[in-house]
Amino acid sequence: MNTPHHLAACLALCLSVGAVAQTAKPAANATPAAKGSAAHIKAVTTRVDTGFIRANARTTVDWPSYGLDHAETRFSKLTQINTANVGKLGLAWSYNLESTRGVEATPVVVDGIMYVTASWSIVHAIDVRTGKRLWSFDPQVDRGYGYKGCCDVVNRGVAVYQGKVFVASYDGRLIALDAATGAKAWEVDTIIDRKFSYTITGAPRVYKGKVIIGNGGAEYGVRGYITAYDAKSGKQQWRWFTVPGDPSKPFEDESMAKAAKTWDPAGKYWEAGGGGTAWDTMAFDPELNLMYVGTGNGSPWAHKKRSPAGGDNLYLASLVALNPDTGKYVWHYQQTPGDNWDFTSTQPMILADLKIGGKPRKVILHAPKNGFFFVVDRKSGEFISAKNFVDVNWATGYDAKGRPIETDIARVADRPREIIPSPYGARNWHSMSFNPQTGLVYMPVQNVPVTLLDNKAWKFNAASPLEPHSNLGWNLGMFANAEPPKSAPFGRLLAWDPVNQREAWRAENVSPWNGGTLTTAGNLVFQGTADGRFIAYDARDGKKLWETPTGTGVIAAPSTYMVDGKQYVSIAVGWGGVYGHTARHTDRKGPGTVYTFVIDGQAPAPEFVAYRLGELVQGVAYDKNHVAEGTALYVSNCVFCHGVPGVDRGGNIPNLGYSAQGVIANLDKYMFGALAKNGMPDFTGKLQPADVEKLKAFIQGTADAIRPK
Repeated sequence: MNTPHHLAACLALCLSVGAVAQTAKPAANATPAAKGSAAHIKAVTTRVDTGFIRANARTTVDWPSYGLDHAETRFSKLTQINTANVGKLGLAWSYNLESTRGVEATPVVVDGIMYVTASWSIVHAIDVRTGKRLWSFDPQVDRGYGYKGCCDVVNRGVAVYQGKVFVASYDGRLIALDAATGAKAWEVDTIIDRKFSYTITGAPRVYKGKVIIGNGGAEYGVRGYITAYDAKSGKQQWRWFTVPGDPSKPFEDESMAKAAKTWDPAGKYWEAGGGGTAWDTMAFDPELNLMYVGTGNGSPWAHKKRSPAGGDNLYLASLVALNPDTGKYVWHYQQTPGDNWDFTSTQPMILADLKIGGKPRKVILHAPKNGFFFVVDRKSGEFISAKNFVDVNWATGYDAKGRPIETDIARVADRPREIIPSPYGARNWHSMSFNPQTGLVYMPVQNVPVTLLDNKAWKFNAASPLEPHSNLGWNLGMFANAEPPKSAPFGRLLAWDPVNQREAWRAENVSPWNGGTLTTAGNLVFQGTADGRFIAYDARDGKKLWETPTGTGVIAAPSTYMVDGKQYVSIAVGWGGVYGHTARHTDRKGPGTVYTFVIDGQAPAPEFVAYRLGELVQGVAYDKNHVAEGTALYVSNCVFCHGVPGVDRGGNIPNLGYSAQGVIANLDKYMFGALAKNGMPDFTGKLQPADVEKLKAFIQGTADAIRPK
């Protein structure tokens, strides 16, 4: 998870079948289907399977899966666009995703057919040759479900496999669609218990005929797990839990029994789920027949609340290897034992073959939230090295056994402390890429300052004044920014040498929360930025070679591919995510948009409108004696979405300090279900009319306090 700021997220597989399917020619008397027709789409998507994805990795003509290949390298071998001509890139077309919330998906493309998701898990199929819609599918997520997720109603994309498109809906369903028509083939509910606030924002992966998906919700008190479903039928094949359940009941497998020994049952951790949700990263090595998943933070965040006697709390904040056929646990490496800071290990990983210490090693490259870049043996889980890629203050490094050397400040609980990195992470879900030609990893890194203080009075699912969003189901066991943080915010693109564990170059961004990266054999790195630009750099030295405006901020990662002999680059744009709820760094806004570029493209850019921030609200009558209570209510109900009134500028959700006078004066009309269709929580049963009056006092009182005299 990442938290908002401004308070005062065994066998080698046979290639022959996939290769034959990819190169098979129609019969001599057959008429080729028109490109973009249903028959064409069916033909080209039906051939996508494990063999196809492996074969495509040799040429990268298509972008058939979320991270391009099973290793999730995001390295394209295409060179038609390169350092010499990237300056000639122009817009081929743009496509309106018709969304106003965050867009985090990487476009998947097979022979000119693009599949991309917008907010609320809506899928769009686009003809790259024309930029026109082929079909769209809305899973009809109840907009009132929006508050049950920590970090915007986003979706990171789809999987394509044997003629189907797989998408996981925000409310926890896995849906298979006909790739040619968008018709639903099957749907399953992945949530084990609907009384808990599970969500899904990640992209599914398909390994060997199994669609694999995890979930999110650790802030709300859930038990993490990852599940595989048969791609043809949707039947569940296996499920692996990331943390142990109630020890009075039989454990699901040996890995859970092993994990339980690292949790203190005195904390009744199972009541708050324990956390560990696998909400993003996965990768697959078909030669080793191992899949890898990164696990999330503890529930609650406060270690002593969920496990009073301490303990490593396996398998929180870990890289875990599973057998993709059975879901059986093989090995793990825990990057943050006894997680106490929301240091998830769900950030994207990359599989690579490197020479380390003069010997070839099959490794995982990983830079999670905690600020250290890890190199781990992917056969065994053996720790190889770790080095901080940003300043950190919770640990001085890692010892020879791969355990962090914690500082004195790390587990201070009785006073506010600024842990660096913050719960936003030195890195988050924004994808990194690895270029084997340069030997460098390209990753967006950041600092978003936050201070933390343990809440001694925390109880599971109890509304706690001043504990953020506790009245909406958050279970942090901590207060945020009880004292203002002192470190400086930043965002940058970092080129990292994983063999020598050192920075090669950097490019500074205007702010945190910038998009994921793509790198190519044309010696390029592409990245979108929070301040509304799409940029190409020289992968060797970081020299900026090209940029174009995108209107609104970019948080997703681009993809590149060939269609009819031309190389294209596409990026899905739409500001959001949890940081993007309350903060922004552009003065224009527009709907979520897919931009697709080609050499000498000349299509006109879509128009965006200027943000109209307005004036600070004034004139709302309130009782000054209600401001203090209103502050506590605002923090426990509103701040992670709307920010601090008048202090933040608002992101994809408006800042209430700049609302019209009539909105705040009649706040009760909006609080009890009237805006549920827009994703606004219904506070019926959570707040009383008298509480709304106190919220008014805080909003208007804060606006009055900061208004220039």
